[in-house]
Amino acid sequence: MSKFKSKKDNALPAMNTASLPDIVFMLLFFFMVVTVMREDTLLIENILPVANQVEKLDKKYPISYIYMGQPAKGYEKFGEAARIQLNDKFAEISEVQSFINAERLALREEMIPYLTVSLKVDKDANMGVVMDVKQELRKANALKINYTTGTGDVSQNMD
Repeated sequence: MSKFKSKKDNALPAMNTASLPDIVFMLLFFFMVVTVMREDTLLIENILPVANQVEKLDKKYPISYIYMGQPAKGYEKFGEAARIQLNDKFAEISEVQSFINAERLALREEMIPYLTVSLKVDKDANMGVVMDVKQELRKANALKINYTTGTGDVSQNMD
């Protein structure tokens, strides 16, 4: 007596992976749209003063940020006095010109005249540092300067 084996296999058919690339690209585009790119890590305290008549800068022109304020928690080893932060590192006043020149080199030639330097100064920062930075910006011929503020009642600056 021989046993008859059926040639029919009872295994599950292979899964169709034709739509897998579509799903992967859809997830990729989703994360590209909702992800916010971090500009700089703040090494200083940067509580901005408030103003009641503010104007928003157009993002179509290049903006370079210079941060000023006391070193934040964890960076007390750099002292208590107001410091300058260019990109992700502390800097001296003498480095401002080279920073502006490097920012100009990174731009297309037709955008260089539109470069705006935005000063994000802590409301408790020493104005002497701000004046020194402005002098260095004049030497670098960076004459378009903007002060970044928050929106609100001016009396909040006295707190």
